[in-house]
Formats: sequence, structure tokens, C-alpha cells
Amino acid sequence: MPVFCSVKPCIFAGFDTTQDRPYNPPVAIPTAPAMFSLQGQTAIVTGAATGIGKAIATRLAAAGATVAVVDLNLAEAQLVAAELPNHSFAVEIDIAQAASVRAGVEQILKRTGQIDVLVNNAGIAGPAAYVWEQTDEDWQRNIAINLTGVFNFCRAVVPSMRGRSYGRIVNIASIAGKEGNPRMSPYSATKAGVIGFTKSLGKELATEGICVNAVSPAVVRTRILDQLTPEQVKYMTDRIPMQRAGKPEEVAAVVHFLASPDCSFVTAQCYDVSGGRATY
Repeated sequence: MPVFCSVKPCIFAGFDTTQDRPYNPPVAIPTAPAMFSLQGQTAIVTGAATGIGKAIATRLAAAGATVAVVDLNLAEAQLVAAELPNHSFAVEIDIAQAASVRAGVEQILKRTGQIDVLVNNAGIAGPAAYVWEQTDEDWQRNIAINLTGVFNFCRAVVPSMRGRSYGRIVNIASIAGKEGNPRMSPYSATKAGVIGFTKSLGKELATEGICVNAVSPAVVRTRILDQLTPEQVKYMTDRIPMQRAGKPEEVAAVVHFLASPDCSFVTAQCYDVSGGRATY
């Protein structure tokens, strides 16, 4: 039997009869900000006064989060927080000191009532030196900030996240933690430790609604490069197939997904932001 339509194309048995093709009704697709929305959430970003940390804090705040801008340099952290929306604020914390971290986390919880996202970004490169030239102080300082600092913050924040059965933790590691950079043995070793720690903690929390992942950037144009020699920077950049350093905002984009509710079946993983350098 013929089907007659006057104005609109007639739909019959799933076909558009005017075009003789399957009919697919329009689907409401959420916008990108809605897909990775952090509206109503509290995010902690360490080392957020400059560089990658500042880019991450800016990105998460733009997605709706109230950001605790954590840094040892309170004055710079306050400048960053003042630029961010959603009542973001600065907190002075020495991540290498467990007592400082505990006190800072208590302060954040008292102010916001919850912690949804933790981004462990703070770190140092340390001086460029061969292993036999490294001092005990240089080695211990790298461990204290780059590795113990991550442990301190995760240990302090996880109980609150477990109590709410929700959380996202993103630890900033480095390609050096996978491949090792010469004359950067303390840095390379601690970043490898961050990756291993992330995989372990991610498995411990896998059934509790808390996802834990790492991000491993290659060389990124930030102040931390000031601690390195031009030869070291060239060594790292020459190994990037894209033949350039990364941008802090490019790292922040990956962190944004891992910090969002959309990251619901991804945990204990390491995501590379390396311009193609990573081989595994």
C-alpha cells in the first residue's frame, strides 16, 4: 500500500520514504565541556603556581571545579588562584613533609567538605650530574619531593575519597621514568617509582569508585628546564618524533579526562604525552 505524506518526509518501518534510506532520528550529543564536566567538584593540584600545574589548575577550573592551588610558594599560588573561577583558593603545603600535607588536606576539607580530584604534579629535576657525582642531598631531595610527596598526598586524601566511594587521582610522572635520561638518575628513578606506585594504588582502589592513573610527559617547555643544561634539553627534544617540546596545556588536556567522571573504566594506567617518543 502506498504511503502518502504532505509536508514532512514520511517515516515508515524505520525508513525515510522520500529518500528510500534508513531513518536515523537525531540524537542529542552532549557538548565537550558537559562530557568532562567537573561542576561542583573540588580538585587539588600540587605545584600549581607555575608550568604544567598552573595549566592543569586552569583547565580543571574552566571545567567547573573549585581548585585548591597547592604550592610551597604561597604568593605565586595566590596569584594563580585569583585568576580562577569557582572560589578557587591557594594553600601552602610542603609535600615532602607528611605533617604539612595532613594539615593542608584537613584545611581543604574544612573549606570545601570534599575532595574529588587529586593531581600530584609538584616535582623537581635536580642538578645535571653523573651518578658518581650525585650527592646524598641531591638524591634524597629528589626522592622526598618527586616520590614521597606523591605518597604523602595520596595517603592523606584516599580516606576521604573512600568514604564517598568516589575519587580521581592523577600522578604526573615522566618519560624519563620509562626510558631513563642520562645525568638525571635521581629524577628518572623517582618518576619510575611514581609509575609503579600508581599501578599499585590503582589496583588497591579498583573496586571503590576511585581511579588512579599517571601521565608521563616528554620534555615540556616550563621553568623546570632552567634546572637542566642545553645539552640535556637537546637530548630529550631530539628523541621526540614531533621534533618539539610539549606545551603545558597539552598535558592538561589529558589530565582533564583522567580527572573526570568519564574516566570510569580506566585505572592503574600510564598515559604518555610524548609527541611519539614513548615506545611502550
